[in-house]
Amino acid sequence: MYRDDLKKELEKEVELNLEKEKLEEVLKEIEVQVLECIETRKKVIDYILKLRKKNLEQYEDDEDKVVEYFNHEMYEKEEQYRLVNKSIKELTILSNSPYFGKVRFQDEYGEEEIHIGRFGVTGRKSYEPIVTDWRSPVSALFYAGKLGTVKYTSPMGEVETEVLSKRQFIIKKSNLVGMFDSSIDVKDEILQMVLSKNAGEKLKDIVMTIQKEQDNLIRQPRTGAIVVNGVAGSGKTTIALHRVAYLLYNYRKVLQGKVLILGPNSIFIDYISLVLPSLGEEKVTQITFREFAENMLNVPHIMDFKDYMEKALSHQKDFSEEIRYKGSLQYVQDMDNLIGRLEKDCFKIEDVFFYDKLIISGEDIDKMFNYYFKDMPLFKRSARIKRVIYSKVRDERNRLIISIQKEYENKVKSLTESELNDCGNELEYKRRNDIRDVIKEVINIKKNKLIWLKNPDVITLYNDFNGNKLLIYDDLAPILYLKIKLEGLRYRNEIRHIVIDEAQDYSLLQFRVIYELTKCKSFTIVGDTNQKIIFSKETPAVEKLENILPDLEIKRFSLNKSYRSTNEIIDYANKYLEGDKTVPLVRSGKKVVEKRVDNSEELVDKILDNVVKLKERGYESIAIICRDLKDTEAIGNLIKTRIHINVLDREDMIYSSGEVILPSYFAKGLEFDAVIMIDTCEKNENTLKYIMATRALHELYVYKTSSIN
Repeated sequence: MYRDDLKKELEKEVELNLEKEKLEEVLKEIEVQVLECIETRKKVIDYILKLRKKNLEQYEDDEDKVVEYFNHEMYEKEEQYRLVNKSIKELTILSNSPYFGKVRFQDEYGEEEIHIGRFGVTGRKSYEPIVTDWRSPVSALFYAGKLGTVKYTSPMGEVETEVLSKRQFIIKKSNLVGMFDSSIDVKDEILQMVLSKNAGEKLKDIVMTIQKEQDNLIRQPRTGAIVVNGVAGSGKTTIALHRVAYLLYNYRKVLQGKVLILGPNSIFIDYISLVLPSLGEEKVTQITFREFAENMLNVPHIMDFKDYMEKALSHQKDFSEEIRYKGSLQYVQDMDNLIGRLEKDCFKIEDVFFYDKLIISGEDIDKMFNYYFKDMPLFKRSARIKRVIYSKVRDERNRLIISIQKEYENKVKSLTESELNDCGNELEYKRRNDIRDVIKEVINIKKNKLIWLKNPDVITLYNDFNGNKLLIYDDLAPILYLKIKLEGLRYRNEIRHIVIDEAQDYSLLQFRVIYELTKCKSFTIVGDTNQKIIFSKETPAVEKLENILPDLEIKRFSLNKSYRSTNEIIDYANKYLEGDKTVPLVRSGKKVVEKRVDNSEELVDKILDNVVKLKERGYESIAIICRDLKDTEAIGNLIKTRIHINVLDREDMIYSSGEVILPSYFAKGLEFDAVIMIDTCEKNENTLKYIMATRALHELYVYKTSSIN
């Protein structure tokens, strides 16, 4: 037994030394490639400058030549510069930690081992990969949860391999400081190490701790929709972002510049904005649904998101009922009924005359509306029919003008020179006057007689339908829906993949308009039904997508394990859940502190004391999370005279680190090293408390109070 243990230790020591040698070789290769890329970049810059000087001097008087130069040679060289610069950035990142894992496997071609890193590196002379990108198909072997026979999907189809061993490395500042056997799953030691980091660092290191079930979601086929219902801290957003990186890596020609991410609010968008660039991906549109909608609509004032959430949290019965109604299937049916009525009654079809001549009958117009152009949106149909009528009006106008001109010319020919001198001017005046009358009739027809063909304004139509109430967030989707159905509105850019985060808050119409505007066939949809702030008896729309998006293949996944918070925090948050509980990762921390506070002075003292101690423990992001803006502002005013703190009271504010105080709805999707939760919630607001509590990674303090003065 002793000999076996000794043998294993010696083998491990030998392997560790070999890995150190391997690391040195890789680092030297990276260093050389960085220098070569820098030299290449310098040459490209010099070439661009010389080319620019030469061509601009040569063609300074020929704008067309200058434009041609910029359109061709310049584009090629600047694209080369971009690619070289991208390589430098990636190699620089890898110079600190070039890889984090190794897989040794055997297939039909023999035994092979690959080292896996954030980016791939190819040898300059061998043209063989010395570091394999984590997004490559073969890297799935590293994330698979077992040794032995494992299959992965390559561009050539499914490949069966025998995984012999897996190793995971800790490399810091180019030094190998740890090596672990990962024969079962991503090693707990490394996972614990990463999860115990502060929030900002954790986001960047997640690629090395992706779990089997997460990797399975990331590598799902591109087409169709994957829908992930995951508890707070299960890595939903991380999965979505890494899936984008994976898809762009494997389908770049198809997806480059054609990926859209829809986040819950601007603070969240800013929070995740650095993740994709850290994975080597840029040019991905990241916006809120509100921005997505308003970019296509010329709408009057929409209630601000902050005001909307404050009103929702005030539990005003009429407002709450309005939100629920606009998120319901009944509302979709009512919108379809409105479109049906417009289809039937919007245009009072009638005969069209030019003077007394019938140029197109109401019967023929009706056929165009209801037969020939039936598949076109209603307002596009009317515009098309209007063009047909205008064409017939133009033909009749031309016929009359030609007739007037011919009559004039015949009359002139029939007159003698003397008669022409006497009445020639009169004839010319009559000709001009008759033509003018024809033109006037054309204008009259277009302005007055075809007024019934004028398309009503969609927003005016919706306001009438909506009772002319102040427009709110929930009105954006139905306005878009009307524009799609009536005007044929489409999203201006081609979109090939869409990510929807916090999908539990989306309505039926939101999902439908996103699909119909983009006609996208590839979705990653993530959310947590436990975090739906506005309660409704109806099943959340995200759970009824099969009815909303019948053309898409939808695959559903559930994640019930939280990687964010400690056991103690998860146990505390679980008491606010009625259904299935969150399963915590085995990561213990400090006990959750929950206290009743009777007055504002005591509350402020507790908060300030907590902040000081948490900062002393090295936490970089500390959040005081309140129920609503009223509480946020009240506490902010009480403590900001004693400590520096950022008050996030607007959606357009940027947060990176430090101490912050914010309302619950701005905290959705975010995470902080430590959270001080101010519980002024009502009895039926367990969802809100669950959201607030689960923002904390390491420590949670809960202070219950009835009011804040």
